[in-house]
Amino acid sequence: MSVDLVGFLGVVLVAYVVPGPDFLVVVRSATEHPAKGRAAALGAQTGLCVHMLAAAVGLSLIAARSPAVYDTIKLLGAAYLVYLGVRAVLAARRAARERAAGREAAGGPEDGADPRTPVEDGPARGRWRSGFTQGFLTNVLNPKAALFFLSILPQFVDGGGSASRQIFFLGTLDIIIGVAYWFALVAVAARLRAFLARPKVRHRWELTTGWMFIAIGIGVAAAA
Repeated sequence: MSVDLVGFLGVVLVAYVVPGPDFLVVVRSATEHPAKGRAAALGAQTGLCVHMLAAAVGLSLIAARSPAVYDTIKLLGAAYLVYLGVRAVLAARRAARERAAGREAAGGPEDGADPRTPVEDGPARGRWRSGFTQGFLTNVLNPKAALFFLSILPQFVDGGGSASRQIFFLGTLDIIIGVAYWFALVAVAARLRAFLARPKVRHRWELTTGWMFIAIGIGVAAAA
């Protein structure tokens, strides 16, 4: 089996560095808790495994040639991104109201919380499940991920060998690189947790990422 590994690695690295919905999900999860960030990263890469296997057996080709299937997947992905965004915005506003009510009742400081306290996100099992599910659905409902395996990977495949085997090899390499990249990103993003634990900063972060999810989702739906 002979593949253009140098060219392939260059394309993969560029694809990961350019921020997308999975980037936003992993970073946002990591700032809530490192374990949730790692779970989101593994979920995102598991979603890519689905696309890789589908491409290897030709299912992605069927979806790509059927506008109805492609548009359905795209709209489902867009709806999920909007859902994540709306949930984040509502949570930020609800937390702001609760802090305001608490300050009025107790007459405490403006921020109403110790900025050194990191943000927790429920029990460990719940954090992992939530992060993994968000990462998985974000990528598995992203038709662009399917098209990457269907259209980009074959460009680096040697025509003299088994296309399915080479796509599987390159896809596996892509996923391994992605796990390493996401885990490094999680380590960096997790260092922001103490800073983001400050209520005012947390409020702005939740609103910003929430509206970004909504904007990306609307953009995806508009392009359908």
